[in-house]
Amino acid sequence: MTDLTLTAEERERYARQMGPGVLSLAGQQRLKNSAALITRVGGMGGPAAQMLTMAGVGRVIIAHGGELISPDLNRQVLGSEAVLGEPRAPHFAQYLRSLNRFVEVEGLPREPDDAEAAALAARCNLIVSCPPTFTERLRLSRAAEQANLPFIDAAQWGMTGSLMVFHPDKKPYLERVYPEPPEFEELFPVVGAISAAIGALAALEAIKILSGEGKPIWNQMLIYDGFQGRVNQVEI
Repeated sequence: MTDLTLTAEERERYARQMGPGVLSLAGQQRLKNSAALITRVGGMGGPAAQMLTMAGVGRVIIAHGGELISPDLNRQVLGSEAVLGEPRAPHFAQYLRSLNRFVEVEGLPREPDDAEAAALAARCNLIVSCPPTFTERLRLSRAAEQANLPFIDAAQWGMTGSLMVFHPDKKPYLERVYPEPPEFEELFPVVGAISAAIGALAALEAIKILSGEGKPIWNQMLIYDGFQGRVNQVEI
């Protein structure tokens, strides 16, 4: 991306997140000059993409295939009943654009294959991985490793969610945790509130990394058991 300077309008827009304990002006500037890939953008990726767009990441690239169906609407915050039965990515991208005119949003109407994931990674500063299948998650992990990018992996089941944040110096990424892809449950149960919570935390870690502010939870797994009300954090 071309190095761009914050305008006066943007400084006003982001005034509430600049100052002590949040972002510096330089940190906000770094966000503007960053690009992030989020895939997919359903229950977790949607809130993550929303928060990154609202925070002022300069380019947000989303990827999500298929059409919106009614069971998606307990958790997919970028969709609505008005677009049921229609392709998700174009509507999701348009909604994100409506939130912040200062952010460039690209929508890919499918999940990227190996070559496409590598090409997208080469255009980004960070990847937020939110797919349900381990095949997709491991593909994104490899693309991030090849491009030497920070990698954030978010997962959910029921009322429980997990978040892993990988530093580029530590490789391999997901293969260290999942040497073999576990069994996948196609229609796993999930409550939308845990999806949104984990997606927002993924965005927070991305904002810290891209802005250079705060302490990311590098090489840690954060697990929130919402059913029991317990939080654990372990070293990967």
